[in-house]
Amino acid sequence: MLWMGIAMMTLYLAGNGYVFWRLWQVMSSMPMGVRVAFAVVYWVVALSFFVAMGMRNSEYCTALVKAMMWLGTAWMVFTLYMVMATALFDIIHLFVPALRFGVLYALGITTCLLVYGYVNYRSPRVEHLDIELDKGLSGGGVRVVMASDIHLGYGTDRSDLERYVEMINAQHPDVVVIVGDLIDNSLAPVVRENMGEVLARIEAPQGLFVVPGNHEYISGIEASVRFIRGTQLRLLRDSVAVLPSGLQIVGRDDRSNGGRQPIDSLLRDVDMSRPVVVLDHQPYDIAESDRHGVDLHLSGHTHRGQIWPLSLLTDAMYDQSYGYRRWTHSHAYVSSGLSLWGPPFRIGTQSELVVIDIRGGE
Repeated sequence: MLWMGIAMMTLYLAGNGYVFWRLWQVMSSMPMGVRVAFAVVYWVVALSFFVAMGMRNSEYCTALVKAMMWLGTAWMVFTLYMVMATALFDIIHLFVPALRFGVLYALGITTCLLVYGYVNYRSPRVEHLDIELDKGLSGGGVRVVMASDIHLGYGTDRSDLERYVEMINAQHPDVVVIVGDLIDNSLAPVVRENMGEVLARIEAPQGLFVVPGNHEYISGIEASVRFIRGTQLRLLRDSVAVLPSGLQIVGRDDRSNGGRQPIDSLLRDVDMSRPVVVLDHQPYDIAESDRHGVDLHLSGHTHRGQIWPLSLLTDAMYDQSYGYRRWTHSHAYVSSGLSLWGPPFRIGTQSELVVIDIRGGE
């Protein structure tokens, strides 16, 4: 993991160096003072994410940390697309020498993509899924609203959460499940903005459940647990909840905990003749749920890569990186997430809230 982090940082800095060099060349005719000012601003923004991460738990300068976090994460996507577009125009220039200043064309294309990506991110959709089971459910059915990867913090603030809660309540859920990464990188802004009070507005007569994700561990798992237990959310951490409808919800701890219980151990506490839903933040163990006869497996975590071409990477990493799939026994859904981590852009992917209507026999 350490080497992967070092490699990613090296690639990021190298990409910034390449883009900076090409922009610096275009500015060759400008006064040196202007070029120096540009260089200072460029590298301050490029390095702002690392500074913000170091200050994320600070009780001071919160507006500055939030601005630096936003700028720093947005700059990551800017760098990715600028490198790809600039390299493309540099290659074209080899064959079409008359095409000069390709980096400026790349800048225009990248800017348009980021504007689109931000507007797209701010417009999450509601995805509907109907599941028929042979197993009995009191009342014949239950509506489950699934949200994952909300990432409350500097990126997803109180006003964003209020908008999401309105979306959830508009679906008239019987039960709400939050499949990990409720919190982003720090609890400080979550507590400061009293987001627990907003979570209390969620209306779900049969319960509101949450399982940990890897970001609860990044934020500090013990502090995250204390925060969640101070809200109306019921934390399922290698535990089981049985709803009035008879639906059994098995909540797994995140795989960040190497000592979490195996799925077969958790299933000893459930009645397999009744519907079983497994909540597991990271979608590595769907095949295991299927092998043990779980009816519905729900995961998040992947964001579907969040932006293209990272979506191609997540598709290669997971057997099921996004959406619905019927396995041998299990129905499974992996959500791209209601919000996102870091860069406020969705390019080639979509933020979503998932509404699952489960129907069964009496």
